[in-house]
Amino acid sequence: MKKQQKETLATRLKDARTNKSISQQDLAKLAKVHYTNIGRYERGDASPSADVLNRIASALEVNSDFLMNGTLENKATDSLKDERLLIQFKKIEQLPEGKKNLLIEFLDGFIFKSSVHQQLTV
Repeated sequence: MKKQQKETLATRLKDARTNKSISQQDLAKLAKVHYTNIGRYERGDASPSADVLNRIASALEVNSDFLMNGTLENKATDSLKDERLLIQFKKIEQLPEGKKNLLIEFLDGFIFKSSVHQQLTV
């Protein structure tokens, strides 16, 4: 399975802007920054301050956390290195709440047992 390219603030910003059909100049006006800065942010050459990021997010009707970190799925994909686990966790997410809770309890118990075993053998 092909690993998707890691999304960055730059790519999420550009995607959000183009999805809204807003030019860099128009976004700059809405966010009260110089239009060249929007280009720099989209190329990844610079990062906006928190204040500017909030104004850009507001203009794009997204939240600043999305621009900085992406979706929960982006975070999971970026954090989990074992693709098999990522696939399994996505399948588990689709299960009814009771079954998810049962699996979480099982995993908690398994991790606790492994941790205790590791501490005893060290």
